[in-house]
Amino acid sequence: MAFPTTNAAEELPAVNEILASVGQAPVTTLDQTNPDVAIAYDTLLNVSREVQAEGWSFNKEEYVKFTPDVNDEILIANNILQIDLHDEVDNQYEAIRRNGKLYDKVNHTYTWDSTKWSSGVRCDIVYFFDWVDLPRPIQDYIVARAAAIVSSRIAGDAQQYQILSQKEAWARAQALEYECNQGDYTFFGHQRGKKPYDSYQPYKALYR
Repeated sequence: MAFPTTNAAEELPAVNEILASVGQAPVTTLDQTNPDVAIAYDTLLNVSREVQAEGWSFNKEEYVKFTPDVNDEILIANNILQIDLHDEVDNQYEAIRRNGKLYDKVNHTYTWDSTKWSSGVRCDIVYFFDWVDLPRPIQDYIVARAAAIVSSRIAGDAQQYQILSQKEAWARAQALEYECNQGDYTFFGHQRGKKPYDSYQPYKALYR
Protein backbone atom coordinates (compact mmCIF):
# COMPACT_ATOMS: atom_id res chain seq x y z
CA MET A 1 0.00 0.00 0.00
CA ALA A 2 1.32 3.43 -0.95
CA PHE A 3 1.50 6.30 1.47
CA PRO A 4 -1.20 8.98 1.07
CA THR A 5 -0.10 12.20 -0.60
CA THR A 6 -1.28 15.78 -0.40
CA ASN A 7 -0.51 17.02 -3.89
CA ALA A 8 -2.97 15.32 -6.25
CA ALA A 9 -2.96 18.35 -8.57
CA GLU A 10 0.77 17.92 -9.06
CA GLU A 11 0.38 14.18 -9.66
CA LEU A 12 -2.34 14.61 -12.32
CA PRO A 13 0.12 15.38 -15.19
CA ALA A 14 2.11 12.28 -14.24
CA VAL A 15 -1.02 10.12 -14.30
CA ASN A 16 -1.99 11.57 -17.69
CA GLU A 17 1.49 10.78 -19.02
CA ILE A 18 1.08 7.19 -17.87
CA LEU A 19 -2.36 6.96 -19.49
CA ALA A 20 -1.04 8.46 -22.73
CA SER A 21 1.75 5.88 -22.79
CA VAL A 22 -0.83 3.10 -22.92
CA GLY A 23 -3.11 4.85 -25.41
CA GLN A 24 -5.67 6.22 -22.97
CA ALA A 25 -7.23 9.70 -23.06
CA PRO A 26 -6.12 12.30 -20.49
CA VAL A 27 -8.35 13.14 -17.54
CA THR A 28 -9.02 16.37 -15.66
CA THR A 29 -9.28 14.86 -12.16
CA LEU A 30 -7.96 11.80 -10.36
CA ASP A 31 -11.38 10.15 -10.30
CA GLN A 32 -10.86 6.80 -8.58
CA THR A 33 -14.16 5.49 -9.96
CA ASN A 34 -12.48 5.34 -13.38
CA PRO A 35 -10.70 1.94 -13.39
CA ASP A 36 -7.88 3.07 -15.69
CA VAL A 37 -7.23 6.19 -13.62
CA ALA A 38 -7.32 4.17 -10.40
CA ILE A 39 -4.78 1.68 -11.76
CA ALA A 40 -2.49 4.43 -13.09
CA TYR A 41 -2.65 6.47 -9.89
CA ASP A 42 -2.17 3.53 -7.52
CA THR A 43 0.74 2.30 -9.63
CA LEU A 44 2.33 5.75 -9.57
CA LEU A 45 2.14 5.89 -5.76
CA ASN A 46 3.43 2.34 -5.31
CA VAL A 47 6.33 2.82 -7.72
CA SER A 48 7.18 6.12 -6.05
CA ARG A 49 7.42 4.34 -2.71
CA GLU A 50 9.51 1.50 -4.18
CA VAL A 51 11.94 3.83 -5.94
CA GLN A 52 12.34 6.11 -2.94
CA ALA A 53 12.93 3.09 -0.70
CA GLU A 54 16.16 2.45 -2.61
CA GLY A 55 17.61 5.49 -0.86
CA TRP A 56 18.87 8.42 -2.93
CA SER A 57 20.88 11.49 -2.06
CA PHE A 58 17.72 13.61 -1.91
CA ASN A 59 15.90 11.46 0.65
CA LYS A 60 18.71 9.99 2.76
CA GLU A 61 19.95 11.70 5.91
CA GLU A 62 22.59 10.51 8.33
CA TYR A 63 23.04 11.13 12.02
CA VAL A 64 19.45 12.24 12.61
CA LYS A 65 18.66 12.80 16.27
CA PHE A 66 15.70 10.99 17.87
CA THR A 67 14.77 11.80 21.45
CA PRO A 68 12.96 9.21 23.61
CA ASP A 69 9.49 10.29 24.79
CA VAL A 70 8.17 10.22 28.37
CA ASN A 71 7.90 6.43 28.09
CA ASP A 72 11.51 6.18 26.89
CA GLU A 73 10.22 5.03 23.50
CA ILE A 74 10.95 6.44 20.05
CA LEU A 75 7.99 6.72 17.70
CA ILE A 76 8.75 6.52 13.98
CA ALA A 77 6.87 8.80 11.59
CA ASN A 78 4.95 7.27 8.67
CA ASN A 79 7.12 9.07 6.12
CA ILE A 80 10.22 7.12 7.18
CA LEU A 81 10.87 4.20 4.83
CA GLN A 82 14.08 2.93 6.40
CA ILE A 83 15.78 3.58 9.72
CA ASP A 84 19.03 2.24 11.13
CA LEU A 85 21.35 3.21 13.93
CA HIS A 86 24.25 5.32 12.74
CA ASP A 87 27.59 3.51 12.48
CA GLU A 88 29.02 5.53 15.35
CA VAL A 89 26.42 4.15 17.77
CA ASP A 90 27.62 1.35 20.07
CA ASN A 91 27.26 -2.04 18.37
CA GLN A 92 25.62 -3.43 21.51
CA TYR A 93 22.40 -2.16 19.95
CA GLU A 94 20.61 -3.09 16.72
CA ALA A 95 17.54 -1.07 15.82
CA ILE A 96 14.64 -1.91 13.54
CA ARG A 97 11.14 -0.54 13.03
CA ARG A 98 8.44 -2.54 14.79
CA ASN A 99 4.88 -1.50 15.67
CA GLY A 100 5.69 2.07 14.65
CA LYS A 101 8.52 2.31 17.18
CA LEU A 102 12.28 1.90 17.26
CA TYR A 103 12.97 -1.59 18.57
CA ASP A 104 16.32 -2.87 19.87
CA LYS A 105 16.81 -6.46 18.64
CA VAL A 106 19.86 -7.07 20.81
CA ASN A 107 18.22 -6.15 24.11
CA HIS A 108 14.70 -7.09 22.97
CA THR A 109 13.08 -3.85 24.03
CA TYR A 110 11.35 -0.71 22.79
CA THR A 111 12.88 1.24 25.69
CA TRP A 112 15.72 3.71 25.12
CA ASP A 113 16.73 4.99 28.54
CA SER A 114 16.52 8.79 28.31
CA THR A 115 19.24 9.15 30.94
CA LYS A 116 21.67 7.13 28.86
CA TRP A 117 20.50 8.64 25.57
CA SER A 118 20.25 12.21 26.85
CA SER A 119 21.90 13.49 23.67
CA GLY A 120 19.45 11.50 21.52
CA VAL A 121 19.65 8.30 19.48
CA ARG A 122 21.40 8.94 16.17
CA CYS A 123 19.97 7.16 13.12
CA ASP A 124 20.35 7.05 9.36
CA ILE A 125 17.03 7.67 7.61
CA VAL A 126 15.44 7.13 4.21
CA TYR A 127 12.40 9.38 3.87
CA PHE A 128 9.29 9.13 1.70
CA PHE A 129 8.52 12.46 0.00
CA ASP A 130 5.42 13.74 -1.75
CA TRP A 131 5.54 13.99 -5.51
CA VAL A 132 6.10 17.74 -5.57
CA ASP A 133 9.31 17.34 -3.54
CA LEU A 134 10.95 14.76 -5.84
CA PRO A 135 13.74 15.82 -8.23
CA ARG A 136 12.64 15.84 -11.86
CA PRO A 137 14.92 12.97 -12.99
CA ILE A 138 13.43 10.80 -10.24
CA GLN A 139 9.88 11.80 -11.24
CA ASP A 140 10.64 10.89 -14.87
CA TYR A 141 11.98 7.49 -13.85
CA ILE A 142 8.96 6.76 -11.64
CA VAL A 143 6.55 7.71 -14.44
CA ALA A 144 8.43 5.57 -16.98
CA ARG A 145 8.48 2.58 -14.67
CA ALA A 146 4.82 3.01 -13.73
CA ALA A 147 3.85 3.30 -17.42
CA ALA A 148 5.49 -0.05 -18.20
CA ILE A 149 3.65 -1.71 -15.31
CA VAL A 150 0.31 -0.15 -16.28
CA SER A 151 0.84 -1.30 -19.87
CA SER A 152 1.10 -4.90 -18.71
CA ARG A 153 -2.05 -4.51 -16.60
CA ILE A 154 -4.29 -2.57 -18.98
CA ALA A 155 -3.12 -3.06 -22.57
CA GLY A 156 -1.34 -6.40 -22.50
CA ASP A 157 0.51 -5.44 -25.70
CA ALA A 158 3.94 -7.11 -25.70
CA GLN A 159 5.42 -4.66 -28.21
CA GLN A 160 4.14 -1.64 -26.30
CA TYR A 161 5.52 -3.08 -23.05
CA GLN A 162 8.93 -3.61 -24.64
CA ILE A 163 9.06 0.00 -25.88
CA LEU A 164 8.04 1.33 -22.46
CA SER A 165 10.59 -0.92 -20.75
CA GLN A 166 13.32 0.56 -22.93
CA LYS A 167 12.16 4.04 -21.97
CA GLU A 168 12.21 2.96 -18.32
CA ALA A 169 15.83 1.79 -18.64
CA TRP A 170 16.82 5.12 -20.21
CA ALA A 171 15.01 7.07 -17.47
CA ARG A 172 16.77 5.06 -14.76
CA ALA A 173 20.11 5.84 -16.38
CA GLN A 174 19.25 9.54 -16.21
CA ALA A 175 18.20 9.17 -12.57
CA LEU A 176 21.49 7.46 -11.72
CA GLU A 177 23.43 10.20 -13.51
CA TYR A 178 21.58 12.75 -11.38
CA GLU A 179 22.37 10.69 -8.29
CA CYS A 180 26.08 10.54 -9.09
CA ASN A 181 26.24 14.29 -9.68
CA GLN A 182 24.18 15.16 -6.63
CA GLY A 183 25.80 12.69 -4.25
CA ASP A 184 29.45 13.73 -4.83
CA TYR A 185 30.50 10.10 -4.39
CA THR A 186 34.15 9.06 -4.25
CA PHE A 187 36.12 5.83 -3.99
CA PHE A 188 37.98 7.32 -1.05
CA GLY A 189 34.89 8.07 1.00
CA HIS A 190 34.59 11.02 3.33
CA GLN A 191 33.45 11.72 6.83
CA ARG A 192 29.99 13.05 7.56
CA GLY A 193 29.88 16.80 6.96
CA LYS A 194 33.38 16.84 5.45
CA LYS A 195 34.38 17.82 1.93
CA PRO A 196 34.93 14.82 -0.37
CA TYR A 197 38.52 13.88 -1.28
CA ASP A 198 40.06 16.10 -3.98
CA SER A 199 42.64 14.39 -6.15
CA TYR A 200 45.82 16.20 -7.23
CA GLN A 201 45.32 18.72 -10.03
CA PRO A 202 48.40 19.80 -11.98
CA TYR A 203 47.45 23.47 -12.16
CA LYS A 204 47.83 23.70 -8.40
CA ALA A 205 51.59 23.49 -8.89
CA LEU A 206 51.41 27.11 -10.07
CA TYR A 207 50.56 28.16 -6.52
CA ARG A 208 53.87 26.81 -5.20
